Amino acid sequence: MTFRNISLWVLRLIAAYILLQTLQFKFTAAPESVYIFTTVGMEPWGRIGTGIAELIASVLILIPRTTALGALMAAGTMSGAIFFHLTTLGIDVLNDGGQLFYMAIAVWVCCSILLFVYRKQLLKFIGKG
Repeated sequence: MTFRNISLWVLRLIAAYILLQTLQFKFTAAPESVYIFTTVGMEPWGRIGTGIAELIASVLILIPRTTALGALMAAGTMSGAIFFHLTTLGIDVLNDGGQLFYMAIAVWVCCSILLFVYRKQLLKFIGKG
C-alpha cells in the first residue's frame, strides 16, 4: 500500500468510526441525544433519521466503490450538525466541552478531503463521468 492509500483509509476509518460510535446514543434515545434533537425541533424523527443516514454513510464510506457517495452523505449530515451547533445548540452541549461539535468538524473535514480525492467517482454516480 502506498502512503496515499493508507492516508485515504485513515480518513475513511476516522469518519466511519465517529459516525458509528454515536449511533448508540441516537438509536437508544439517550438523554443527551433527545435533548439535542428536542432543542432543534426534530425529536424523534430527526434523531432516528439522522442515525439511519449516518449508518448508511458509514458503510458507504468503507466500501471503496461508494466512498464518494458516503462522504457526500456524511458531509451533508455534519454540515447540518455544525449549523445547529453554531446557531441553536452552542459549541458546548450539556457540558461536553465541545466534544460533539469537534467530532462533527473532524468528520466533515475527513469527508471533504475524501470528496475531493474521489470527485470523479461522485461524477459517475450522478451520470457525468
